[in-house]
Amino acid sequence: MAATIVPYDDEVHRAGVIALWNLAFGYGTSHNDPALAIDKKKAVGDGLFFVASHDNLVAGTVMAGYDGHRGWIYSLAVDPDVRNRGIGSQLLSTTEHELTARGCVKINLQIADGNEEVQGFYETNGYSVEKRISMGKRLLR
Repeated sequence: MAATIVPYDDEVHRAGVIALWNLAFGYGTSHNDPALAIDKKKAVGDGLFFVASHDNLVAGTVMAGYDGHRGWIYSLAVDPDVRNRGIGSQLLSTTEHELTARGCVKINLQIADGNEEVQGFYETNGYSVEKRISMGKRLLR
């Protein structure tokens, strides 16, 4: 099943993306609030936020970033009702194409430890586990 991959449009996609992210990621902390993440991404305005549409519904999303050195994949999610139909791979391929067009030569992403299903998805799409330690620091907003 092919979905239509389009750039995120706030008027068309906002409610559907928020609902999908709450379903897929179960955010419980304020810094991961979907509305806040969307607003911050829109402010960057880099064109690296895509929605997969199927039957006029938000079937999937992906955000990416590129800092001139590395590309990053964020918030790739597919509605559970349409998973395993190639939508996630379509989103990933679109994002890889857009990052490559910007000169990106390496993409990084992070997944939660123990999420074998998502790890398997990325491995099927050519990604591999790298021996790194991921560190973070929350800043007050």
